[in-house]
Amino acid sequence: MVRHLSLAAASAAALLSACGSHHGSAELPATVGGAARVTGGSPFAPGCQGAPQPGVESRGAEVEPWIAVDPSDPEHLVGVWQQDRWSNGGASGLLAAVSQDGGLTWTRSQAAFTRCTGGNPVTGGDYERASDPWVTIAGDGTVHQIAYAFDRTTARQAILASRSGDGGLTWSDPVPLQVETSADVALDKETITADPTDPQRVFATWDRLTGLTASDPALVTGPSWLGRSLDGGASWEVARIHDPGPDAQTIGNVVAVLPDGTVVDVFARLLRQSTSDPVFEVAVIRSTDHGESWSSSPVVVAELRSVGVADPKSHAPVRAGDILPAVAVDRSSGALWVAWADARFSGMARDGIALSRSDDGGLTWSAPVQANQVPGVQAFTPALAVAPDGTTLGLTYLDFRRDRPDDPGHLWTTAWLATTADGGATWQETALGAPFDLRAAPSAGGWFVGDYTGLVARGGTFSAFFVMTNSGAAGNATDVFAGGSSAGAGASAPPPEGRVVEQGVAPPRPVRERVREARELPGGRE
Repeated sequence: MVRHLSLAAASAAALLSACGSHHGSAELPATVGGAARVTGGSPFAPGCQGAPQPGVESRGAEVEPWIAVDPSDPEHLVGVWQQDRWSNGGASGLLAAVSQDGGLTWTRSQAAFTRCTGGNPVTGGDYERASDPWVTIAGDGTVHQIAYAFDRTTARQAILASRSGDGGLTWSDPVPLQVETSADVALDKETITADPTDPQRVFATWDRLTGLTASDPALVTGPSWLGRSLDGGASWEVARIHDPGPDAQTIGNVVAVLPDGTVVDVFARLLRQSTSDPVFEVAVIRSTDHGESWSSSPVVVAELRSVGVADPKSHAPVRAGDILPAVAVDRSSGALWVAWADARFSGMARDGIALSRSDDGGLTWSAPVQANQVPGVQAFTPALAVAPDGTTLGLTYLDFRRDRPDDPGHLWTTAWLATTADGGATWQETALGAPFDLRAAPSAGGWFVGDYTGLVARGGTFSAFFVMTNSGAAGNATDVFAGGSSAGAGASAPPPEGRVVEQGVAPPRPVRERVREARELPGGRE
C-alpha cells in the first residue's frame, strides 16, 4: 500500500485546507474506499468568466484529471483537472495540485489559462473557458502544463502552454502555441510530453478541425499538429505532422518518447467520416530526429471498434472517452503499450478494454487482447503506466460490475487498478475507491467524469488520479481522488454475491456522433 491510502485525520484535514475553498463539502469524508480526497467545492467567484455564459455550470464539479511524476523525485507529483464543468463544453478554469510526499498531502495552484484563474489581455489566458488539462515533468524538474482555452460567446480559441520552475506551485504566463478566431476552425484534445532523454525538448500535440461552416460534411478535415520546444518551454515551433486527407480527422494525439529518442505520436483516426461506413482506427506516426520530420504513412495498430457506453438500466449515454487511446512506454525495454475501448471481445455487445504492445518502436503491434477482468459488464476510460524496472504494467479503468439491477435510481461505478507482470496473460486487481453513483456526475454529452484519467508509476507503486461523485452533495457533484497500490498487489474482485454479471446495453451509437460529442467547440456551436 502507498502512504496516501491510510491518511490520518489530521493529514486529511491539512490536505483539504491546502486545496482551498470547499463550499458544500464540509460533511464529506477525507477518504472514500481508501482513496484520498484532493479537491472540494469551487474556489471561483460566480460570473468570473467575464460574460454571461450559455449552458449549465456544475459549480464545484471537477472532471478529467491527469497526473505526472517527477523522473528525478518519485515523491513529487503534479495533478491537473477541469474545475466547474459546463454542460456545453469546457470548464470555467483548470486547476493543479502539487504533492511533495508521494500523494500524502496536496497544495493547489493555478495557471492563468482563463479569466477565472487570473488570465487577462496582458498576461494571456483572457478566455472564458478551458478544457483538456495535461501536465508533464521534465528531467530537470520543470513542470509543463497545457490547455485548450476558448470563449463560448465568440470564436476565439487557443492552445496555451505554461511552465513552472518551483515544482508546480507557481506558473509562467501562458504562451500561445496556436490561436484561432474563425468559426470555421476548432482546436481540440491537446497533450504535452517532456522528452525524458533531454529536459530542453518538450512536445505538444493537438488536432485542428477545418471546414466546420461548410454545408458538405465531407469538407471537414482534422490534421494532427505538433508544437516542439527546444529550450525547455520558453519558445515553441509549430507544424502540421499528419493530414488524414479530406473527409477525415484525427483525435486524441499523444506523444511518447522511447529510450533511444524516437518520438511516437499515437492517435485515433476517423476516415470516410461523412459516409454510412466510416473507418475508425488507432494509428501511429514516428520521428527519428526528435520531431523534425515524421513518417508519411501511419502504422495502424488496430481498428477501434468501440460502440459507446450507456447506463445498462436507463440506456442514457455515458461520455467515457471511448474514442481515445491511452499510451505508456516501458523505459527499460522500450516497449510501447496502447489501450482503448473496444467491443470486439463481446461480439460488439459492449465496450471492454483492448490492449496491444509493440516491441519495435511502433512499427508492428500485437493483436489486441482484452484487459478488463469482468467481461460481462461495460469497462471504459483506460489509463496506462509501466513500472520503472519494466516488470509490471498498470492499467486503470471504470466498470459497472457493482451496479445493482434492483436499484434503478443509481448507476454504481467503480474505479479499478489492474496490474500484470507477464504481458497481460494474468492480472491482479484492486478497487481504487468505493462504488459511486455515476448519475450524480455533470452532464456533458452524457454522464461525465472525464474523457481520460491519470496514472503514474513511482518505483514499485502505481498512483492514480481519478474522479468519483458525491451523491447528494449540493454544490460539489464530484471530486478528484488520489489512490493506488504497490505493483502486483491486489487480487481479482468478482462481483458481489447475488448481483448480475452480464448486463444489457443500449444500441451502439455511431462513432461520428460520439466524436462530435467529445469535441469542445467555441463560439456557441454544438
